[in-house]
Parts: sequence; C-alpha cells; structure tokens
Amino acid sequence: MGVLVERLLAGARDPAIGGVEVAERAAFEASVEDVLGADGYVLATPANFGYMSGALKHFFDSTFLAVGGSLSDDGSPSDTGGSTAGRPFGLLVHGRYDTTGAVRSVLSIVGGLGWRQAAGVLELMGDVEDADRGAAYELGATLAALLSG
Repeated sequence: MGVLVERLLAGARDPAIGGVEVAERAAFEASVEDVLGADGYVLATPANFGYMSGALKHFFDSTFLAVGGSLSDDGSPSDTGGSTAGRPFGLLVHGRYDTTGAVRSVLSIVGGLGWRQAAGVLELMGDVEDADRGAAYELGATLAALLSG
C-alpha cells in the first residue's frame, strides 16, 4: 500500500490544484478532531481476508458515533449522517485476490456517516503496476480538485 498511498498524496498535492491543505493520517492515528476538521477524505486500505484492514476498522470504531454516524434500528448504518454528512470521500482498496468484502464494508460505514462518494472506488488487484500508480494519483487529485473550488 505504501507506493499507492504516496501516489494518492502526490495527486492531492498536485501543484496545479491550489487552496487545499492535505493532512495525512494513518488510520490508527486519526482522531475525532481530524475527521471533524477535514473537508473531505481519501481512504486507502488493503483487502485482508475479505475485509478492510484492522487499522481502518479501528478508525471507524473509534470515531463513528462521535462524528455523528447513525445506525438504523437493526444496527445497520443509516444514511442520515451527522456533522460530517455530505463531505466527499474517495476509496482505494488493494487486494491480492478479492476486494469485494472490503469495499462493501467501507461503503456501508461511510453511508452511516452520510459522506458523499466523489469518485469511483479504485479497486486494485495483484501486483501494483504503473497504471495503478497513475490511477491512485488521479484519485487524490480528483478529491483535491473538488475541494479547491
């Protein structure tokens, strides 16, 4: 994931896109204040055993309710969101064989936060190729461009 995250960040920091401050946080370091203070989010995770990384899951577990995430009566995320509702997000998932479960779980959780998907999910499989690095750059640049206006 390292090179893909580097490319995401490089895209978000593209010099042609002005007026955007990019704050990088590892999932296990991100706080409620970080989430509340951001105008948008780019999430990146490996697909581990058909699910998002434990670090990203911990991030959601420790911030979801505090930033206004909401659940339906059956315990599933609702789409009413809270104080961060409507903010744009992008998602990159890299897996060796399958990304389906990781993508589904992240999209379910951000649905409960009311975040708005600003770009298609970037699902990458196998070894990282030049095209994958380029796609990661574009995802970061897309989110930054949306926030620069």
